[in-house]
Amino acid sequence: MKNRKTYLKEIKLDTIALVRDQNYCVAKAARNVEVSAQVLN
Repeated sequence: MKNRKTYLKEIKLDTIALVRDQNYCVAKAARNVEVSAQVLN
């Protein structure tokens, strides 16, 4: 279970970087990292 949490944390950090640094909306950033936007909430 720990690996999943670490993986999810990395995805969230990558997505936050896309939103902040490249002005992506959350939905577009989520698609870019191939997860549902709901996973990020």
